[in-house]
Amino acid sequence: MKRVAFSLVVAAGLATSTAFAADMAVKAPPAPAVAAPPPWDISVTAALMTDYNFRGVTQSAHQPSTQATFEPRYNFNSNWQGYVGLSGESIDFPNRAAAEIDIYGGIRPTFDKLALDFGGWYYWYPGGQCFNTPGPCEAQGGGNSVGVALPNGNVVKRNVSFFEGYGKFTYTVNDSFNFGGSIWGSPSVLNSGAPGIFYAGTATINLPSAWFSNGVGAYISADGGWWQLGTSDSFYAVAGFPNGVPYKSYASWDVGLAFTWKAFTLDLRYYDSNLNKGDCNAFTSDHTAAGVFSTAINPGGPASNWCQATFIAKLTFNTLISALK
Repeated sequence: MKRVAFSLVVAAGLATSTAFAADMAVKAPPAPAVAAPPPWDISVTAALMTDYNFRGVTQSAHQPSTQATFEPRYNFNSNWQGYVGLSGESIDFPNRAAAEIDIYGGIRPTFDKLALDFGGWYYWYPGGQCFNTPGPCEAQGGGNSVGVALPNGNVVKRNVSFFEGYGKFTYTVNDSFNFGGSIWGSPSVLNSGAPGIFYAGTATINLPSAWFSNGVGAYISADGGWWQLGTSDSFYAVAGFPNGVPYKSYASWDVGLAFTWKAFTLDLRYYDSNLNKGDCNAFTSDHTAAGVFSTAINPGGPASNWCQATFIAKLTFNTLISALK
């Protein structure tokens, strides 16, 4: 009888131990390590636009333009990115330059919702000719100089390439709204001798995704800026200003609606500035300007519509090389 009782106790003990072991949490095997994203990446952009507008001024004489950008990036960590870039746009400049080549680079620190961007940008316009009397053209280095003014009387340098340094910020309030600002500075805008500082602000509202289907998204954005311009060198001198033209500082703005789908964006945008046709001509040396719109810095000069209101449609493709794998 004692043996039977002992056997029952042992059996009960084993059953209890087995049940307790079954209830114990079993340590899961370690999850496989997730590979860190590669520090190097490249952004590729291609675009077609009905006009190329830069700070309220057409760069393509109100004609269609193309764009391509190649931007290698290096992520030092999740909050710091360095980058360099090469971009090209088709243009129609008074000095006969037909392309703008942009060479730029900088660093992008990010602090939670605040993204910063600091760098430098060089605008290179190869293939230009000098239009002025022989003396001023030779003083600018000669070469590619025709020694006469443009048919409408405007003058322009062979080399209008220039450099700007910049700082930007973007603050993302939430998934629906962000805003930002930037400041750009150059010692000689368009190699004119006139210094310039451009102040800009921007805001973007993302429209509710429920309004669209099939992966389509949309946003509304607006930009505004003020370009504070100085006085040119004597190459651009006019009656009353023998040592150079004090360019008119001006405001520019744009507002638009954009639709996104995968790597594509269709942007429909209105651009304008407060430069009148005479002061616009003095600043741009527009080779298409016609008629007369006389101002203090454009005495008896032609009227340019390069700074007037315009509507532009732009189709952009943008992707990272890592996204194509």
